[in-house]
Amino acid sequence: MKKVTSGIKGLNDMLDGGFPEGHAIVVMGSFGTGKSTFALQFITAGLMQPDRENGIFISLEEDEESILDTAKSYGWDLEQFVSDGSLHIVKLDPADARTTVKQINSELPQFIKQSGAKRVVIDSVSLLNMMYDNMREARTSLFSLIELIKSTGATLLMTAEVSSDNPRSSRDGLVEYTADGVVLLQYRVPEDLNKEVKLSIQVIKMRRVRHSRSVKPYEITDNGIVVHTSSEVF
Repeated sequence: MKKVTSGIKGLNDMLDGGFPEGHAIVVMGSFGTGKSTFALQFITAGLMQPDRENGIFISLEEDEESILDTAKSYGWDLEQFVSDGSLHIVKLDPADARTTVKQINSELPQFIKQSGAKRVVIDSVSLLNMMYDNMREARTSLFSLIELIKSTGATLLMTAEVSSDNPRSSRDGLVEYTADGVVLLQYRVPEDLNKEVKLSIQVIKMRRVRHSRSVKPYEITDNGIVVHTSSEVF
């Protein structure tokens, strides 16, 4: 099975080479764990490949300017890729729920094919699921959307907020069951508040790939996320 690099130093080792091409992956975590950074790093890694992998970054929170500024803070100049059409950044308005949902389901697959995108990000799927009137409708629509995107051959990465009651489950408990792979980002506040918050990563699930299930520490550096696979978690 062909793999695509995650773009995260250390994580590829845990995944025996990277994410399976054409799969749907969800990165779950609470606020401040670096989910959006992870997603940007994934998109950037594709654009930096010798055979450039075009990308689509769909955001329900930040606009294009904000996303480009965040990328630039890590040293990733994505404006050039937006200019030449290799990267499309799409800001959806969660306030107009019906239009947004219709737009995604009807237009996205064709847009992926026309743009030649090999990587697609949805940041965040938790906000997308909140647009539905009931859980059954959200589950059906999410499954359909994932299958539509996968049918194009693109690799999909979604971010999701975890539940306040269960930090190992998404807020609505849906996406981890519909995705092919689940990566969990967590943090622990030390008893000594003068010390830094500790971050850890674990690959919970990755279909059709042998992967490490170990919990490993990671940090968000000036150059993005780095996983320390040779270290044990605090």
